[in-house]
Amino acid sequence: MVTDRGVAKDRQLPEKIDRAIFPGLQGGPHDHTTAAIAVALAEASRPEFHAYAAQIVANARALAAALTRLGFTLVTGGTDNHMLLVDLTPDGAGRGVFMQEALDAVGVTANKNTIPGEPSSAFYPSGVRLGTPAATTRGMREPEMAQIAGWMAQVREEIREFLLPEDRVARNQALKEFRAAIGANPRLAAIREEVRALCQRFPVPGIA
Repeated sequence: MVTDRGVAKDRQLPEKIDRAIFPGLQGGPHDHTTAAIAVALAEASRPEFHAYAAQIVANARALAAALTRLGFTLVTGGTDNHMLLVDLTPDGAGRGVFMQEALDAVGVTANKNTIPGEPSSAFYPSGVRLGTPAATTRGMREPEMAQIAGWMAQVREEIREFLLPEDRVARNQALKEFRAAIGANPRLAAIREEVRALCQRFPVPGIA
């Protein structure tokens, strides 16, 4: 056995493993962790947190519905939680990287993400993942979700012409040209100012 060979080389190996687990990994009592858990549980027990969690889901459903109305395809057709995954393959494989960077350029944060049956790769996936907790924390509600969906639809139109080449060298060049184009796109610049105006109405708690 591997352990036997290890002990043959170092007779103190079992003791070293035991000490690495305790007190090394499981020592404590790590009072700061216990305190953090207590605070989190106390917050989660409050009615305000229940209302906040419900609004996160309501916002996610509103965002999903608005995106669907605007022609986006959702992997699950909707959502029952805080998150949704948009399938961009109707515009071509590997569209997630384009959408993520274009949304970032206008101030909307999303993650490129693979989709079931991904036709591209994890490096250049065909979807984007969205979540509503951050926007909800800022006080945004269903009307703002519809506004965000509208911006996403506009961004999608602005970048529709860009395609992901299969050749790696051509792909790098295409992405370079894409980044230059979105940086100089006046419509995206205008959307960014609209996003900024919305965020100023809903500042991050504790910062503004």
